[in-house]
Amino acid sequence: MSRAAIILAAGKGTRMKSSTPKVLHKVGGRPMMAWTTDLAKQLGCEKTIIVVGPQFEDVHQAAVSLVGEENVCVQETQSGTATAVQAAVPALKGFKGEAIVLYADTPLIPTDVAQGAFTAIDEGASISVLGFEADNPGGYGRLILADDGGLDRIVEAKDASPEEYAVRLCNSGVMAAPWPLMEELLGEVKNDNAKGEYYLTDLVGLARGRSLKAAAVPCNEDDVLGVNSRVQLAEAETVFQQRARIRFMEEGVGMIDPETVYFSWDTQIGNDVFVEPNVVFGPGVKIASNVTIKAFCHFEGAVVAEGAVLGPYARLRPGADIGEDVRIGNFVEVKNTKMDKGAKANHLAYLGDGSVGENANIGAGTIFCNYDGFFKHKTEIGKNAFVGSNSSIVAPVKVGDDAMVGSGSVVTKDVESGDLALARGQQVSKSGWSAKFREVMSKRKADSKKK
Repeated sequence: MSRAAIILAAGKGTRMKSSTPKVLHKVGGRPMMAWTTDLAKQLGCEKTIIVVGPQFEDVHQAAVSLVGEENVCVQETQSGTATAVQAAVPALKGFKGEAIVLYADTPLIPTDVAQGAFTAIDEGASISVLGFEADNPGGYGRLILADDGGLDRIVEAKDASPEEYAVRLCNSGVMAAPWPLMEELLGEVKNDNAKGEYYLTDLVGLARGRSLKAAAVPCNEDDVLGVNSRVQLAEAETVFQQRARIRFMEEGVGMIDPETVYFSWDTQIGNDVFVEPNVVFGPGVKIASNVTIKAFCHFEGAVVAEGAVLGPYARLRPGADIGEDVRIGNFVEVKNTKMDKGAKANHLAYLGDGSVGENANIGAGTIFCNYDGFFKHKTEIGKNAFVGSNSSIVAPVKVGDDAMVGSGSVVTKDVESGDLALARGQQVSKSGWSAKFREVMSKRKADSKKK
C-alpha cells in the first residue's frame, strides 16, 4: 500500500519569543521540520506534503527545499488542525493509499513508533492514533477507550468532563488512516467546541459513528515531545542527546562522562573511539575507529581517520580532513586543511586552507596566513617537512618535502624540497651590556628611595 505524510507546519510559535519561526529551530543541529520530513522518508512515504501558514515566507522556502513547491500547501485560515489537513487535499488528489499526519514541531518520533500507526491500519483499524501515558496530562487531549480496548473518541482537555479529564492516556496528534476515508471524514468536522475550531481529533468519533474500528497505539511521552517554547526546545535537545549517548556507547564508543559530550543529528563515530569530557560534535563530523578525543574539543564539518589523537582543546572546523595517526594538540585550530598520515601539530597553531604532508611537523605558534582581506589562499606543506615554532606561512606558498623552516620565520616565498628557510631579523649580541644596564638601573632605583 502506498503511503503519504501530511506535515503540519503552520503554527505561529509565538511562545518561542523568536524572529526565527518555531519549526526552523534546531534539535541536534537540525531544523525540526527536517527531522519530520526525514521520518516520512524513513516510513516509505511516496508523497510528503507540508502545510504552512501564510505569514512565514522563510518556512515556505524551507519547505520547498525539503519536498518541492508542488508539495507545499498553505493553510490560509488557521481555524484548527482539521482545516490544516484539509489544505493538503489538492496536493493529494487521486491518492488512494494510507496517510499519516505528522507535526513539524515534533522532531523525535522514532521510525518504529510511527510505523506502529500504519501497522494498526494493516491489522484492521480504519483509523489509528499514537497515544502516551502522561504523569501530568494537563492540556493534552484524552484518548477515551471503548470496552473492547479500541479507541472510542478523543476529547480535548477544555471539553472534557471531570471523569474524562482524569484519564492519563493522551493524544500525540499523530494519526493514520486510508486517505480517501480521512478526506471524507474531514468534510464532516464541525467546530461546536470550547475553542470554536475544527479539530482533527473529531475524525475518531466520526469513524466510530460509522461503526469503524479505531486504535490507540502506545508510545512513550518522549517519543512525541512537541516543542512550543524555548523550555520545551531544551527538553527535546536533552532527549536527543541522551538517546545519542546511549546509542554510541552501545556501538562501542567510550566516554568518561557522557553527560558532557554533545552530538549532532548526523554525527558518525566508529568503535573503540574514546571521548573525554566536554566535547562537542557539531554537524557534519565523521570519526573513524580507534581515535582518541581529549577533553574540551569542538568539531564541525570534519573527517578524522583511524588512530588520530585530538586535543585537549582542539578545534576542527569545516573542511578539516585529519589522516591516520595524525596528532592535533592543545589550542590547535584546523579549517579546510588536509593533514596526511602521521602529521603533527601539537601546540597553539592555526592551519587554515592548506595541506600538510605525511609525517610533517608543525611547531607551536605556527599560523597559516590564508586571508589577504579579500581572498583565501592555500598553504602546502610537504611530507617530512619541519616548520619551526612561531612561524607565519603567508599563503599562497609551498614548503617542499623534507624542507625546514627556522623558528620565528615569516615565509612569503616557496621553499624547495630539502632546503632550510630562515626569514627573520639577524641576532646581535652586545658584550656586557646587560650587566652595565642592571648596575645603572639599580643605582637609579636606590637613589630614588633616598629622596
